[in-house]
Amino acid sequence: MAEPSTVSVVIPCFNHGQYLAECLQSLQAQTLQDFEVIVVDDGSTEPATLAALIAIEPQVAQLIRTTNQGVIAARNTGIAAAQGRYILPLDADDKIGARYLELAVAKLNSEPLVGIVYCQAEFFGEQQGPWQLPPYGFPNILLGNVIFNAALFRKSAWAAVGGYNTNMKDAWEDFDFWLALIARGAQVYQVPETLFFYRINKASRNNAMQQDSARYAKAYTQLFYNHTQLYVTHIACVFNELVRLWGVINDKNLQIAQQTHDLQEWQQRCAELTQQQQALLAQLEAARLATAAPAPTSVLSKLQQWLQKP
Repeated sequence: MAEPSTVSVVIPCFNHGQYLAECLQSLQAQTLQDFEVIVVDDGSTEPATLAALIAIEPQVAQLIRTTNQGVIAARNTGIAAAQGRYILPLDADDKIGARYLELAVAKLNSEPLVGIVYCQAEFFGEQQGPWQLPPYGFPNILLGNVIFNAALFRKSAWAAVGGYNTNMKDAWEDFDFWLALIARGAQVYQVPETLFFYRINKASRNNAMQQDSARYAKAYTQLFYNHTQLYVTHIACVFNELVRLWGVINDKNLQIAQQTHDLQEWQQRCAELTQQQQALLAQLEAARLATAAPAPTSVLSKLQQWLQKP
């Protein structure tokens, strides 16, 4: 019987069949080939995706078909079926650089306390360029996620925290999962190379999230409920950030008030100058009319008048 692969790459797919081949090509180019690929079809309905799934089935270790339950359930289903010691969740429309698995596995093998390995990242698709994420730091990560979903971790750690939490329904299931691992003592390491490529798509969940402040608030609230002890223990970090943001907002409000005052002064001065200009123009017109000579009568006009005399 063959030994299990070191890494299991778990790819949920819901109607993203057009991107699957490119995603799998990035895996085939890996310098470390000791991995298996598990694709979870999350109830796709699009004919092109269904055809793409049939086409890639011989290339993957498992193609698991489920009803549509969402990305959280799809990831958990794929990881539960995984044989690898390490897990890489990878969305069907994203891709990774050739050395990602090699460098991440080397770090996980050499440092048992490291529980999350990610890398530098870059956008592609509808937006190009580096993804400028702030560096990881604890407890600052409580304020906002800086680790994308395609990071490697141990399957045993996933099992210990109960997998991805299904109550993160709107988004941020990866943020919640990282906090669960960190709460258990997992250290975080970033490979200093750009090895993850995140596709920007206007229809993505993240874009929808950024346009809905109510969903943001709901997600943060759920994070607090899921990790109450973590947040309470480090509440000073949260309040320090709130005070800092309040200072930033206050400074901006003062700048806006000053700019508004300056604008009103300029508008008033412009109105005064306009009135002065109009008054001066009126004076010039009056002076011109007062000094104007009678209009000369043309020779032709005088001749016409003489000819018309009886």
